[in-house]
Amino acid sequence: MTIFTTGGAGFIGSNFVLDWMAESDETVVNVDKLTYAGNLENLASIDGDARHVFVQGDIGDAKLMATLLSEYKPRAIVNFAAESHVDRSIHGPADFIQTNVVGTFNLLESVRTYWATLSDTEKLSFRFLHVSTDEVYGSLGKNDPAFVETNRYEPNSPYSASKASSDHLVRAYHHTYGLPVLTTNCSNNYGPFHFPEKLIPLCILNALSGKPLPIYGDGQQIRDWLYVTDHCSAIRLVLESGRLGETYNVGGWNEMSNLDVVNTLCLILDELKPRIDGKPYATQITFVKDRPGHDRRYAIDATKLEKELGWKPAETFETGIRKTVLWYLEHQNWVENVTTGAYKHWVGKQYGN
Repeated sequence: MTIFTTGGAGFIGSNFVLDWMAESDETVVNVDKLTYAGNLENLASIDGDARHVFVQGDIGDAKLMATLLSEYKPRAIVNFAAESHVDRSIHGPADFIQTNVVGTFNLLESVRTYWATLSDTEKLSFRFLHVSTDEVYGSLGKNDPAFVETNRYEPNSPYSASKASSDHLVRAYHHTYGLPVLTTNCSNNYGPFHFPEKLIPLCILNALSGKPLPIYGDGQQIRDWLYVTDHCSAIRLVLESGRLGETYNVGGWNEMSNLDVVNTLCLILDELKPRIDGKPYATQITFVKDRPGHDRRYAIDATKLEKELGWKPAETFETGIRKTVLWYLEHQNWVENVTTGAYKHWVGKQYGN
């Protein structure tokens, strides 16, 4: 038995692959293009394990995907492959359309062709799980109820619009062609192997480097925070028991403002690795110009996932953020290897030198 992951060398994808292999004997064929955010170092702990087959490739490469599907005959595909950073989508939206929309379309076409070759029994057990985001739902007011699966799509950035498009394509392939699909829309993930362009790893890195901790606007943008291994457990459960054609929201039940998040990780760093001068890391917090169209609040209602499949997150924000800070403190070589000259150029461009 074999499953496919796409984008399985990225942040969430690599955590899922590691989690899957710890929980199952099933082979994982892992297809990743290895863009700047894809990193084989994330998978170093399973290097040499015959159950993990890594292939560098693009989900939009129909010939490659056809060859892999025919050779390995997976019973399921979990699609993590995506450009995922809002700030980068503002500066260069074309990559997001190409990967998230065109790439997903090409992948669906390859999978539909493969699925048509399966026996009736194999067709019934096959699954295509598409991993998406809460950002497709738009922005919430301070007192609005959290997003549920029936919320109208109102994406506000090129990134969220591209993910919304991919969600619609997945839905259409189920309703038009009968492809057995599942979709998950998650809140903000954090944890090990998170590329340090996002808020939490960026601020950990900058804090330890004595650099400013950049906070957009007033820092009161609210997000729901989900520890990445909790997300992985939810995906496994949806893949196993989710109802075909359905969407499941995955959230951590942890709404916090960006400023509160950064203050929390600063307090943990003050405890675990104090500054030489004895000052608190929070003195490095710097407010920068807000990004265009910045959504004010996201919040996920994961009641459907809990009621139907019995899932709850294992981590609170307090336990998850401590694990995250400890991981980065213990993996400084990983951080050094991913923060190349290209990364430094990006940070300088986005936040100022």
